[in-house]
Amino acid sequence: MLRRLHADQPKSFAFTAANLAWAKGQITKYPEGRQASAVIPLLWRAQEQEGWVSQPAIEAVANMLGMAEIRVLEVASFYFMFQLKPVGAIAHVQVCGTTSCMICGAEDLIGICREVIADKPHEISPDGNFSWEEVECLGACANAPMAQIGKDYYEDLTADSFREILAGFARGDVPRPGSQTGRFSCEPQGGVTTLKDFTGEEYNGSVGIAVSLGDTVKRIQGDEVPVLIRPKPKPKKAAPEPAAAPSDDDKPALLSAPRDGGADDLKKISGVGPKLEKELNNAGVFHFDQIASWTAKEVAWADENLVSFKGRITRDNWVSQAKSLAKQ
Repeated sequence: MLRRLHADQPKSFAFTAANLAWAKGQITKYPEGRQASAVIPLLWRAQEQEGWVSQPAIEAVANMLGMAEIRVLEVASFYFMFQLKPVGAIAHVQVCGTTSCMICGAEDLIGICREVIADKPHEISPDGNFSWEEVECLGACANAPMAQIGKDYYEDLTADSFREILAGFARGDVPRPGSQTGRFSCEPQGGVTTLKDFTGEEYNGSVGIAVSLGDTVKRIQGDEVPVLIRPKPKPKKAAPEPAAAPSDDDKPALLSAPRDGGADDLKKISGVGPKLEKELNNAGVFHFDQIASWTAKEVAWADENLVSFKGRITRDNWVSQAKSLAKQ
């Protein structure tokens, strides 16, 4: 299927402050020079914030990751999980039409979408509040038929219960997600046959998050702190005392310039790219044997003061790598 950008585009896009901080955190998960690996998380966050992926959002993500805009567009247009046109202001309804749901009544649900929302998928209802599409298996086959609305699953649907859920959203209610027949999860419809003494959460995981937020289709702004509802929360272990910050007494030996013969190619250390090598050189680290001699306290000091990616030295085991390279 050919997927194009929507004809009407907003003038600009910007992450909320909290979402921007989240996006920057995602980028740090990847090695220097591999920031493009964060393209899907950032596009997904943009869609969660706005409801769909616009051209300005694609351009903003490309700028953050140092990618050509066409490359980000290729990703957004390839994966059908990205909506390239506006969706309903209240909810975008995704009805599963794969085998289990189809034989259990998915066609009736699609008929209701055509009747209540719009005749064709991806069209927005006349009031601008809803849109819909048929999707492939969403993995809730035991509770078929089902639909995903916003972030949550509505399962064990009938034509009547599905119609009432849509009417509830239209009224401003937040229908409880999960099974609509009273099942906690996906136990047999006739009732549980094992683990009958289960006394866990009041709701299963996804339903608990929706109930705690009070809004199953809430747009992610980055400041949400969902709390799972538990009747008997377990006591938490006391957090360990934070380690004392390294002092200047732990500072490793540094050089004002490389020794005769020139600096070693520190980029041979896995995890050190051109940017980190420049930072190390500017701080006085030019040779493998310098890093190879670092003690645990010196590593902690260097982690705080020499490199911009905290934790990288230990995670990539620079000291061990440097010892091997210094012997060559």
